[in-house]
Amino acid sequence: MAAAASTISGTSAMASAAVSSSSSSPALSFRILSECSKSKARTSLMKLPHYTVELPMFMPVGTQGTMKGLLPGQVKDAKAQIILGNTYHLGTRPGKDLLNDIGGLHKFMQWDRALLTDSGGFQMVSLLDLAEITEEGVKFKSPYDGSECMLTPEESINIQNAIGADIMMQLDDVVDVREKEYERFKTATYRTTRWLDRCMKANKNPDRQNLFPIIQGGLFPDLRKISLEQLIARDAPGYAIGGLSGGEEKDKFWPTVHLCTDHLPKNKPRYCMGVGFAVDLVVCCALGVDMFDCVFPTRTARFGCALIDNGQINLKARDFATDFRPIDEKCDCETCKNYTRAYLHTIVTKETVACHLLSMHNIAYQMRLMKNIRESIKEDRFVDFVQDFMACYYKDQSYPQWVIDALAAVNIILKK
Repeated sequence: MAAAASTISGTSAMASAAVSSSSSSPALSFRILSECSKSKARTSLMKLPHYTVELPMFMPVGTQGTMKGLLPGQVKDAKAQIILGNTYHLGTRPGKDLLNDIGGLHKFMQWDRALLTDSGGFQMVSLLDLAEITEEGVKFKSPYDGSECMLTPEESINIQNAIGADIMMQLDDVVDVREKEYERFKTATYRTTRWLDRCMKANKNPDRQNLFPIIQGGLFPDLRKISLEQLIARDAPGYAIGGLSGGEEKDKFWPTVHLCTDHLPKNKPRYCMGVGFAVDLVVCCALGVDMFDCVFPTRTARFGCALIDNGQINLKARDFATDFRPIDEKCDCETCKNYTRAYLHTIVTKETVACHLLSMHNIAYQMRLMKNIRESIKEDRFVDFVQDFMACYYKDQSYPQWVIDALAAVNIILKK
């Protein structure tokens, strides 16, 4: 990828990229298979060095090279195609030297499918009390031993090169989306572009590791358009929508996603970072997003909650003490095939095996949801799928206004 001028016309950039439904770069090929006839939903294949991934898809998060409570083989059995690791945490422990010595995270954790690594930028928000942001990079105090470290764009890529992920994310200037100060978002938008250029220059493995830029700009449409223009000009193999899923109002969230997918190249994969709730996944697929990640499925499992089609159930509740059904009778995961709600009620939040069993089910649920979305797009019944899904999720059909509005924007009208 060669750096281009800092801005170009968003319309001309999109038009030039959209003439084809496929694209190819040294470490990624992308091909659209089917498109919804009404919405922006599409299903595609993304060929990466370690695995060919079917999109749209959800990526479970293994922050430090592991899903909490699960073995890599069990994550594969749940049909996960690609998992996410965190550059900041892996760079701190075990460190890039050890990862270089062992030959990367794939070998270290015995995972033979695709990997994506976040750049460490999110820690600017999550560890803000421990971080200082400058043009050079981000200075952190380690949450492990209090030592100081500087994460620059170059160092982020050096760590990600050592990890060996199929997809690396640029280091971006991440601002809490609930921040109100326009000038801070403006600074972050332009700094993210400058940091992308430094990341591109630092990447030692462009032939086998993809680098995705991250669209920034908060909830300000003008800044989002500036970021889109600048980053599309870099002609990356794929693009991420960043700076969302941080507690913003949903009626501000979905128009930002809609704006970004309207302008991003049609023939490149689109990744919306930090999205994992089932309703959000369905809506964002309708808006044209291909890739998602979130800690939600495994985090909620640790609190005794299991995902089902109409939301989630808290297995700590006494109602489940004598309920001898599986979590979900339609689910074929090992937890649902072998254990009852009553058994899980007995052990949740008390025995570590409960976290293991619920995590296995929750990841399997997310994978099955994405498979059902893909199949409905291929058969051009995605609109019917969305209507049925929402009717099941909201039993009384009291749909949130943001869901109604987001789907209506792409020609899906929910029935009441």
